[in-house]
Amino acid sequence: MGLWNKLKNEFIDLIEWLDSDNETMVYRYERYDNEIKNGAKLIVRESQVAVFINEGQVADVFGPGTYELKTQNLPVLSKLKGWKYGFESPFKAEVYFLSTKRFTNKKWGTPNVIPVRDADFGRVSIRAFGTYSLKVMDPVKFLTEIVGTDDEFNFDEIEGELKSILVSNFTTSIGQSGLSLLDYASNYKKLGDFAQEILAQEFPAYGLEISKFTITSISLPENLQEKLDQGTGMNMLGDLNNYTQMKTADALSDAAKGGMGNGGGGGIENMMGMAMMQQMMNQQTMVNQNKMVQNQQIMPPPPPVIQFFVTLNGQQAGPFDANMIMQMIQSKQITQQTYVWKQGMPSWMPAGQVPELAQYFGAMPPPPPPM
Repeated sequence: MGLWNKLKNEFIDLIEWLDSDNETMVYRYERYDNEIKNGAKLIVRESQVAVFINEGQVADVFGPGTYELKTQNLPVLSKLKGWKYGFESPFKAEVYFLSTKRFTNKKWGTPNVIPVRDADFGRVSIRAFGTYSLKVMDPVKFLTEIVGTDDEFNFDEIEGELKSILVSNFTTSIGQSGLSLLDYASNYKKLGDFAQEILAQEFPAYGLEISKFTITSISLPENLQEKLDQGTGMNMLGDLNNYTQMKTADALSDAAKGGMGNGGGGGIENMMGMAMMQQMMNQQTMVNQNKMVQNQQIMPPPPPVIQFFVTLNGQQAGPFDANMIMQMIQSKQITQQTYVWKQGMPSWMPAGQVPELAQYFGAMPPPPPPM
């Protein structure tokens, strides 16, 4: 019995892979020198593919399911082995299990800054970070192009190369997007979708598919970000008064961090800076108040312009303003009996009976006495 058990153990009758590591992409079944016997059972679970390799050549590929290994199930291997009428004796072959599940939430990022040319800021260096999802779409191509003879292939073995491809294509998508630097933050999804379209043409050559590519952040150099923040702050504050208030608050915060009561010089310098800022703030406040008072002063409205229509030689003439009427009175074109009318009068009246014009006639000297 001992000899029989020993011989029995040299034959494999169950081939399966229980994935205990979520990062394993390819696993070669551990058979060592054992042989696969006729009628052995092959179990391929969901999100798995089994590939048989015979002397370095890809033979048969099995998707999810349970199989009894016979000639009918192994047409390619049967041809390679030269089995014409089926096989009864054990055979040797390498069996690779590939995980076809989706590897999600993988991180990517630019190891170095990426120089881009922007219409507003010229040449700028940025850094970007995000996530992506990946899966094996062509097991045979992935096995032959990437894995080779590795008996266990984990995701971290290809992660470095994947990131290089991702960053390279992301840089291309940034250049082709046509977006300005200030529009990046509001267009992360648009940039991510555009980069994914480019990556969709790159990864099939490796038997892989990028099913999702997202951008979580694009950061600017610190000096440029500081200038943009200051510009945004000034636009929000609107005037020097609010700006000095902001700077005073910053000085107070710095003084608290530096510790004004510890006897160091930092507290005194901060106090001097705050005093100067406070003086500037007071001066600006007075200027703003004077402007407000001037703007609030009520200016009297201009006097109304009174215009009259006049009857001259039986015809209506005008309208004429008060200055013109006075000149016409002085030149005797208008007398006290000349009929006039203005807006608001019920009817035409002699000029001498209109209060606004009567004063002009009263100021004229009477006719000279007879000789």
